[in-house]
Amino acid sequence: MTDLAFPDHEYLTVKELAELLRLKERKVYDLAASGAVPCSKATGKLLFPAAEIRDWIEQSRTGALPGAPRPTASRPPIVLGSHDPLLDWAIRQSRCGLASYYDGSLDGLDRFLRGEGVAAGMHIHDAATDGWNVPAVSRAASGQDAALVAFATRRRGLVFRPGDAAPAQLADLSGRRVVPRQPESGTDTLFRELAAKDGLDLGALDLAPVARTEDEAVEAVRRGDAEVAFGLEAVARGYGLSFVPIVEEHFALLVDRKAWFDAPMQALMAFCRSDTFAARAASTGGYDTSALGQVAWNA
Repeated sequence: MTDLAFPDHEYLTVKELAELLRLKERKVYDLAASGAVPCSKATGKLLFPAAEIRDWIEQSRTGALPGAPRPTASRPPIVLGSHDPLLDWAIRQSRCGLASYYDGSLDGLDRFLRGEGVAAGMHIHDAATDGWNVPAVSRAASGQDAALVAFATRRRGLVFRPGDAAPAQLADLSGRRVVPRQPESGTDTLFRELAAKDGLDLGALDLAPVARTEDEAVEAVRRGDAEVAFGLEAVARGYGLSFVPIVEEHFALLVDRKAWFDAPMQALMAFCRSDTFAARAASTGGYDTSALGQVAWNA
């Protein structure tokens, strides 16, 4: 897997451009020799100006594959999809200028395909392959000029109040008041899949009102509106609640390729590589950000 971002310099090397375009290095040399790609030569090395490469990629777009929607206008600077507390904090703290609209992984993917934002956060599990995000994105976004970039691995499990009976597995939730998530969320899809494996009858749950973000779900437990949420360890710790781990999930960003090189996304990702971000992730708990920026899929 390869890091898609080059935030610290203005020029790409042959290797970096080859990785970005998913070409062999020999093909990059051929493109440079033919004048098809903007480049310069310094100290005997070919260098490719990142800003001009971004424009070259944008100008080289062709029509979408049949049946695959492609936005025709500039994307608004909005991060869509699933709510992640660490990402949400980083967007604000970096002052990158991006707005956010969180309403679930599947909703974010759909809106991204319609060009309603520059990126979509997601944690979509594929039961057939036991993989994360790539199967769903490769099916839906093959006609997009986009890449799927890793953000973090997160621990998800059962959140409950200290002193309450601790559930060890999803089957233990029968008869208890549980916070549901919206059908467009990756959490709802995963919960239903794991409930079926554990033999939990969803009809036996006492459902609280739907929560649309990770914070809202855990906050419902803290207030006493529900007994259990299928939530993140990081949020449970923040609210002083108990947590039983169930699964480690992969949270990733589907990013428009042109927007990746624009100032807002570059500012966000540069901040996410900072010591300040690393310290926040460590103190929050429940996160592994060691794969941040690695490309899981390229259109």
